[in-house]
Amino acid sequence: MKKEGSKNSRDVVNILIKALCFAVALAYFVLLIAGRWIFPEGSRFYAGINFFDTAADGNVWLRSLSYLIFLLTISYIIRFLLKQIARLLWHGKALVDLLCSFIKYIAVIILIFAVLREWGVNTTALLAGIGILSLIVGLGAQPLIEDIIAGLFIVFEHVFDVGDIIVVDDFRGTVKEIGIRTTQIEDAGGDIKVVNNSDIRTLVNMTSQLSLAISEVDVEYGDSLERIEVVIKENLELMRKNIPDIVEGPFYMGVSKLGASGVTLRFTAKCPEVQKFQVERDMNRQIKLLFDQNNINIPFTQIVVHEPISFENVAVHKGKEAQEFVDEQRERTRGLGADEPQN
Repeated sequence: MKKEGSKNSRDVVNILIKALCFAVALAYFVLLIAGRWIFPEGSRFYAGINFFDTAADGNVWLRSLSYLIFLLTISYIIRFLLKQIARLLWHGKALVDLLCSFIKYIAVIILIFAVLREWGVNTTALLAGIGILSLIVGLGAQPLIEDIIAGLFIVFEHVFDVGDIIVVDDFRGTVKEIGIRTTQIEDAGGDIKVVNNSDIRTLVNMTSQLSLAISEVDVEYGDSLERIEVVIKENLELMRKNIPDIVEGPFYMGVSKLGASGVTLRFTAKCPEVQKFQVERDMNRQIKLLFDQNNINIPFTQIVVHEPISFENVAVHKGKEAQEFVDEQRERTRGLGADEPQN
């Protein structure tokens, strides 16, 4: 309760600070725009807040405060608009985040030089000195430069974007932020991996295409495979309606393997990567319900001593219907993992 109360107090303080900053910025822009009609000609106060009028003799403190309010407010408005646009985009969020970072840093740099110039500092010489210093520091900060360049390539080549699911060094997660130097990836458990951009040399982008959800289930050797395949054929469309996250499928891939205690059947479906595991769980559930409704048993490991039995013959038309269904599914699932090796 104490932690929750302190959090609420911090939220209230943050809201008050933001409201105060908004009020100050609004008042400044009103005075800046309407000041020529409000203040008398030659007013030092208006000359101080209106830094656009370089000929006027304004107060240095007011000029410095004016630069601070103006540049930070404009920077905030531009970043806010970019983030609103990013919400409407499927791709490009990483580029927007990178632009927002650049705008924030550039605004601060311009602010520092503008204020120093108002206080009489030779900013041209300062800039030249900073350039030389940057060159010296850059020779010893090559990893940082590599991270920045790698981040730019990631964004502009659209290797991945914010919201994509990627695998980096066996860590699978959702990209939460692409910064100038690092990339943050969050896994399903909420753990965040921070990777230097230059260290991302190989990755798998799971979101660029639809993912393949796979479900495998065993049936008894004693049951008729052709009868089971006819039941599956008659209920595939119903299975799709019951799993709305499926984009393509589900498809019956046929017999995956002949196990020790049962025949393994494989089902696949295409869906977005973010729903892949849920679709697999839903497919398992639908198949189990379907088998229960049609008296199709899923075997479990057991030792059974019995006399050899003769299987029930399947009607000729049922066998033909099952074979046509298998051929049809084989044709429809070409390129959907049908040719991959079985485990």
